[in-house]
Amino acid sequence: MSLQPTIADVARVAGVSRATASRVINNEPGASLPLRERVRAAVSELGYQPNETARALATGRQRAIDVIAVSYGAGIGWLGTHPYFSRVLAGMMPVLEGVNAQLRLHAIGQENAAEAIDELAANATLGAVLADITPELAARFHHRCRRVVSLVPTDPSVPGMQADNIGGAYSAVNRLHELGCRRIAAINGPALNPCAIDRRTGYLRAVQRLGLADLSADGNFLQAGGYRAAQQLLDQDPDIDGMFIACDLMAAGAVQAITSTGRRVPDQVSIIGFDDSIAAVCANPPLTTMRLPVEEMAAAATRLLLEGSLVPGHRQQFPVELVVRQSTRG
Repeated sequence: MSLQPTIADVARVAGVSRATASRVINNEPGASLPLRERVRAAVSELGYQPNETARALATGRQRAIDVIAVSYGAGIGWLGTHPYFSRVLAGMMPVLEGVNAQLRLHAIGQENAAEAIDELAANATLGAVLADITPELAARFHHRCRRVVSLVPTDPSVPGMQADNIGGAYSAVNRLHELGCRRIAAINGPALNPCAIDRRTGYLRAVQRLGLADLSADGNFLQAGGYRAAQQLLDQDPDIDGMFIACDLMAAGAVQAITSTGRRVPDQVSIIGFDDSIAAVCANPPLTTMRLPVEEMAAAATRLLLEGSLVPGHRQQFPVELVVRQSTRG
């Protein structure tokens, strides 16, 4: 009976140390791309299969990618009901098919976020995808564990998937203006959320360039928040004829609030959301929105972690595109 090849055999054929072979096989940082290619070629040539059970027993830790989000004052339920996170998972899971690794989801509260980040960084194996945390917390994680990729605007040192939130919001306001809207309001996300900050910036740049008033309210990325914010805006300014809303879930709530006043969407108030989530399709009417390619970003982040080729400050750019549905006239 032939003996199974060992990691020592892989190292010998690849011409590297056993430690380097182990780093490559375990998708850990610390090996250059040429070395990784040599080790992978040796693995293929020898038909080497790592003993995952032995490896887990030896380390005491299951190989996993952690998905981390901060709850912005809305409780853990926010994570389970917001469509953004289901899209993150939908993007990651196909990449992990056939890979012996768990996917672990963590929702941390603002009040103990720093301590939670430290604990998660200390226990990371394959690494973490930061689905929604502040640049300061991302930098804190990266300082303690380099195996991390952010899906939201982040600290310059942290590898990230970068979507054009500012440009998307700017384009949405311009589109509303092109459709004839002149009192364009915004419903913003949480004040500390990096994506919400960028979308707010894009809105402000557009209304300033167009010479329009800043008509804004906060909705906290929640349907109920969007409902309350739309009511508040219409009470303050009944002549609002367009709304840019920083996520589809808030936009769905805003549609309900607008129609409850007897106004019609889009005949009297045109709406553009952001994300292109299931909330946009299920709203009545379906929402015109700026499509954020969440699944593609999450998949790219997962591949980067599995490859182990993380470079501080790495950025991969993703466009944000207009999807036209029935919530805008014209």
